[in-house]
Amino acid sequence: MVRPQMLKLPEVLTEIGMSRAAFYRMRARGQAPRLRKLPNGQLRVRRADLDDWWERCEARAI
Repeated sequence: MVRPQMLKLPEVLTEIGMSRAAFYRMRARGQAPRLRKLPNGQLRVRRADLDDWWERCEARAI
């Protein structure tokens, strides 16, 4: 069984070219990829969730 790749929030922000504040505004509107909170409090985004989010963004832009 392969574990899903988990990205740190700064990695996600760099990839999508967005500030932390803008990301959290999108998250408050329900428009950001799903964040997962680890037991130690760190935040992660699954690669698959980020890729799905990108596809939804592209579909809305068309």
